[in-house]
Amino acid sequence: MKVHVGPVGSVHNKAREAATNLMNQNTHIETAVSKHSEQARMAYRRYLIASIKCTKFLLRQGLSFRGNDESATSSNRGNYLELLQFLADNDEKVKEVVLENAPGNLKLVAPKIQKDIVNACAGETLDVIMSGLKDRFFSILVDEARDISVKEQMAMVLRYVDDKGHVIERFVGVQHVTDTTSSTLKDAIDIFFSSNDLSFSKLRGQGYDRASNMRALVAVAKKNIDIASFFTKLTMLEHRVSDVMHLDHNSKKNL
Repeated sequence: MKVHVGPVGSVHNKAREAATNLMNQNTHIETAVSKHSEQARMAYRRYLIASIKCTKFLLRQGLSFRGNDESATSSNRGNYLELLQFLADNDEKVKEVVLENAPGNLKLVAPKIQKDIVNACAGETLDVIMSGLKDRFFSILVDEARDISVKEQMAMVLRYVDDKGHVIERFVGVQHVTDTTSSTLKDAIDIFFSSNDLSFSKLRGQGYDRASNMRALVAVAKKNIDIASFFTKLTMLEHRVSDVMHLDHNSKKNL
């Protein structure tokens, strides 16, 4: 047996050492890699949460993200970077993983990354609005305008009554459109309904803030005798109900 075992560097002793190391999972390469990956994952999560907090604050306050000069020597690098720096200065755990302490390819400060986080927040917000709407009847308010870059856009608001009888209005976003003709706005509304699983059967009203192209549709509708008659009777009924609501108790009783 002594001859078989041999000296320290013998084949037998090397094989026994390799077997011992194999059975010791703490020294296994996969354990080391897994531990490193877990640490990197936790650091990334901490950094991402800090970035989301900055984004949510700026969105809630309606503040801009970018600055005129975002270089390292700038005295004001913009709201996003300055707020992120503020969080780092007041939280050592955040400071360990953000800005200059973050990996070169994982700083999460690029404009595209900021927009991605904003879009993710918008998606989550829209999901909450849609969950509040549920299966209720609703109306839509649509307005058209141009932004500062002279791009045509369409803003939309949903209006409904909640379980407590309160009228709820929720702004659901701005969508850029090629133009503001009635057909283009209709297509944009169709896409919004389809992407958010809204049913036209639940739609009970539409408002377009006196948009000229939508007023043209109203003018065309008035040319149809049946439609014009329907809305005339509806208006008369609305006025009649309003008059009754303003009568005193005795007048209502006599009525």
